[in-house]
Amino acid sequence: MENTLVFAQSLDAQDPLRGFRDRFHIPQRNGNDLIYLCGNSLGLQPKTARAALDHELQTWQHLGVEGWFESLHETTPSWLSYHKRCQEPLAHIVGATPVEVCPMNALTVNLHLLMESFYQPQGTKTNILTIAGDFPSDQYALETHIRSRGLDPDTTLIEVAAREDGLIYTADIQEAIAAHADTLALVLMSGLNYYTGQVYDMQAIAQTAHKNGLLVGFDLAHAIGNVPLQLHDWGVDFATWCSYKYLNGGPGAVSGVFVHERHHTGSVPRLAGWWGYDEGKRFQMTKGFVPMQGAAGWQLSTPNILALSVHKAAIDITAEAGMAALRQKSEQLTSYLAFVLEPFANTIRVLTPTEPAQRGCQLSLLVKQNGKALFTYLTEQGIIGDWREPDCIRLAPTPLYNTFTDVWRVGEALRLFFVAQQ
Repeated sequence: MENTLVFAQSLDAQDPLRGFRDRFHIPQRNGNDLIYLCGNSLGLQPKTARAALDHELQTWQHLGVEGWFESLHETTPSWLSYHKRCQEPLAHIVGATPVEVCPMNALTVNLHLLMESFYQPQGTKTNILTIAGDFPSDQYALETHIRSRGLDPDTTLIEVAAREDGLIYTADIQEAIAAHADTLALVLMSGLNYYTGQVYDMQAIAQTAHKNGLLVGFDLAHAIGNVPLQLHDWGVDFATWCSYKYLNGGPGAVSGVFVHERHHTGSVPRLAGWWGYDEGKRFQMTKGFVPMQGAAGWQLSTPNILALSVHKAAIDITAEAGMAALRQKSEQLTSYLAFVLEPFANTIRVLTPTEPAQRGCQLSLLVKQNGKALFTYLTEQGIIGDWREPDCIRLAPTPLYNTFTDVWRVGEALRLFFVAQQ
């Protein structure tokens, strides 16, 4: 590698995914594109989103309630089966069969719904194993859900903590599963750490859980659209995610769920709503819940079609690019970012694992001194990352729309900042 603009531009010229950047609106300041490295928080807007949304607005305008059963165009289905349009691309992205996935609700809502189905404390097996310091929403969901079952989260939650380097190792998770198997009812954790950018070996964790007779679920908020997933083949029991980060579905975009086909039976306990009822008989309005086949049977309320239209436009782009190609470029981008950060090693420590296969798009930078001042300076230079107290700057070069030149400019901005500090 070379820390030069010419070298970065040569990498961009060779990038097979370079055309995908033109599919997104890049935020600007003073007529110049921002260097947007915050896809780990909110992805950018696909240029197809407006047309997709406008199509459903026109359907609503011209058909009203009949839009549930009719369509303005023969090539697009009615709203009644809109979720089915999303299942194929979602299945491609997470490594599942289409019937195992469904867009619905919001992430934490889905987390509660899935825990209702798959967390079944009995006798001495009441505990949940998770990781310490997981995203706050997950912590709150686990804490309150456990209390709703009449249990104490202080004694029910078993948390695997980070080592001195700030990372949580897959081997430590596996050892904890084996050590506590007699008291565990569920393993539930993030598949990729929001703070450190570390991706866990979900396949190994699932295998260890199943070997000990346990179910396992993952929050994939920071993993979906970021790292390759094979949820079906790995045997993961269930998962949920948000789609406003690497899937670029928009602020507060619709979530989704994965439920492995072995759990597609009506006997699985769940909190139900009428949209999860057997579609062929839904409008008979009869008593007694009969779920739709597959993950769609976990739906609750009438879906937000306007949100789903943008969701579909976005996931089509990710599915077209392909997770293998996205992953290859992602590893190159983070490796180049790590390279341009090397001259500042005395001041900036990269918390994220050095091995590309053990991280996603994000590098978390721990700044020993003047971290907030550095973050503010980068923002003023048009470099958009995010700040996490007390001393962490998260930068996420995203392969769909970021370039190697973006990464080089980060290094150049850092150089100028530290020169000015001398």
